[in-house]
This record gives sequence, structure tokens and C-alpha cells, in this order.
Amino acid sequence: MCGIAGLIHRGSSGAIGQEMVAMLQSLKHRGPDSTGFALYGAPRDDRYVLRFKVAEQDEMARGFDIRAKVKQRKVDVDARLAELGAQVIEEEQATDYAWRAVIAYPGDLKKLADYVEDLEGVEILSVGRGLELVKDLGDASVVANQYGLKAFQGTHGIGHTRMATESDVDIRSAHPYWAYPFSDVSVVHNGQLTNYWGGRRGLERRGHRFMSNCDSELIAVYLADRMDRGDELEEAMRRSIDELDGVFTYLVATADKLGMAKDTMAAKPMVLYESDEFIALASEEVAIRSIFPSEIDTFDPYDGEVRVWQS
Repeated sequence: MCGIAGLIHRGSSGAIGQEMVAMLQSLKHRGPDSTGFALYGAPRDDRYVLRFKVAEQDEMARGFDIRAKVKQRKVDVDARLAELGAQVIEEEQATDYAWRAVIAYPGDLKKLADYVEDLEGVEILSVGRGLELVKDLGDASVVANQYGLKAFQGTHGIGHTRMATESDVDIRSAHPYWAYPFSDVSVVHNGQLTNYWGGRRGLERRGHRFMSNCDSELIAVYLADRMDRGDELEEAMRRSIDELDGVFTYLVATADKLGMAKDTMAAKPMVLYESDEFIALASEEVAIRSIFPSEIDTFDPYDGEVRVWQS
């Protein structure tokens, strides 16, 4: 089942956190297990925002032992960032097991991500100039209140409500997915890829690393890899229609763009609203109407359709 949604302000910014919470809460019935947000604020030319966790939510119920491990894991993360010359400018503990840090780092992003991720129990959720990716168990309101997302100001965002069918109910299996280790690329997806393992092995041979067994992560890394090789976002997305097999609808976001693609069978739903000020997309129209209560015209994109919008 699952639900996906996206919103972009054209030429301006706004209350993207609050708007995405409303859209995803409207899709709660499509996936109550976990909710995730990829929100884009004003890009920082000389800073990255690092979102990471050092434990799963259910681990925290195990008592003193896991809390001691969490404390040590955070110390280890700080040590590795310092070893690589990453300067922590700001830091906020979002939950007992998740942190947000603004860092100055002039080095290779893959080297940083690999070195930090090699620590036991540590997972980087995103690194970006403007991207902040948050996902956790519960519906949109629960996650938003936990992480203070309603106050987030930005230009665009995508999100996902998950009904677990093929993997565990945990943060690692929740969506969206950051395109490890590419800055500011994230994806949400509804559907299933039938050539996931073949596509993954091909990207692994190119040196890419996967943090989950979720096919949505393949889309994110595939698109980021194509752009790294010179494709524009829209060109990479059009390639994906031919090279990714299965039934899928996905949304992709970069630092300044929002894109949508549907496979040639177009079996997975997507509703689109477009105006001079906004683009809103969701698995169901109810999500769009949660933020545009006045009468609006929506439509369903065609099979094999690819669209990209600039913030």
C-alpha cells in the first residue's frame, strides 16, 4: 500500500514542514507503521546538515545497557568527524537516539559517510546543503512532534507513509531514502522493482554502497549516479523508465528540484495539482486538499510520464 506526497513552492519558500505533515497525516491509512520526511531549506554553500541515528527506537526499551551504548556511539561519531577535519558548527539532539548537526567539511563526502557508517549501530539518514531527512515509527503527527518539524521553513519536500509488507518495522526500513553518499538527493516510491538485485549489483560494482535492502534506495542511488555521470535530473529519470523494471511511481528531490515518474503500466496512483505558486503531488487527492481546501483542479499523470519542477 504505502503513500507518497510532495510539494514545491515555485520561486519562494514557506511552511514546508507543516504542509508536509498535513499531507502525510492525510495518508496515514495507507501506511501507519512509519513516516518519513525529506525537507529542503535554504542551501548552505559552505555547510552540510548531517542527520544520523545511533540506535533503533525499539532498542531504547532495553534499559541501561543500550543507553550506555548510545552514549558511546555518539562519542565515537564525534571522534570520527574530528579525525576527518569536520567542524561541528551546531548540534541538536532530536531524540534519545538521533541527532542533527551542521558541519563544515571540505573533504570527500563518501569518505566521511563511509567512515562514520562503519561504526556499529550508526546510520546516517542524510547529508545535504539544504536537505534534512527525518524518519521514524508512527504517523506524521507523532514523528513531526518528536522532531519539531512543523516549524521547518523551506522550498520543497517529499514524504512517505509506510505499511511494512516485506521487511521489519524499524527506522532503517522506513522511507525516504537518501542517495548515499550524494548530497541532497532523496526518493520516495510506491511500487516494486523486479530487477532490484541486478541493478544494485551493477551500482555496487561502480563503488556504491547500500544501507538497506529496499528497492526505493536503488532508485535514489541510480538517479544520483546518472547525474554524477553528467545527466540532468530529467534525463536520468527518463532513463529510469526504461532501465528499472516493475510497477512504480516515485518522487525525487534535489537541492532545487522536485521530480515525478511513473512506469509504463501506471498502476500505482498519483494525483497532481499545479499552479503558478505550487506543485503538489500525492497518492490520493485527499492529501492535496489538506493544504488547499478551496476548490482546485487535479489530474492523474499518464503512463511513462516524467516531470520536473524548479523551486
